[in-house]
Amino acid sequence: MTAPSITLTRLDVQRLERLIDSLDDTLPGVIALQTELDRADTLVGHEDVPADVVTMNSRVHCREEGSGKDYHLTLVYPKDANADEGKISILAPVGSALLGLKVGQHIDWPAPGGKTLKLTLLEVESQPANGGDFPE
Repeated sequence: MTAPSITLTRLDVQRLERLIDSLDDTLPGVIALQTELDRADTLVGHEDVPADVVTMNSRVHCREEGSGKDYHLTLVYPKDANADEGKISILAPVGSALLGLKVGQHIDWPAPGGKTLKLTLLEVESQPANGGDFPE
């Protein structure tokens, strides 16, 4: 499956590139994130990002197609990650894969044990970029 087209905000890209620069660039999560940043089709100002696009600190509702299980996740910086609260690090495989997605798009989610799950983005429940709140 080819990866879906993605839209990123310039602010997210600047902050994420700073994060990447501060980490060991041989770590798998860093490599995956850089790949996502490099393949962005569209860069927009944070005031121009569509409400149905996943940005940093967005809360999203997705569904795993195979099981029908729903997930409510918040995409966060590594220091704020907490799986018990559904706060997923941008350096986790699903985190970097969610960044820039639009409602209705699918991603392949590498799961433990080598399985790949298909995840559909159903809703962007909240998006700080759209509300003027830009926590780092």
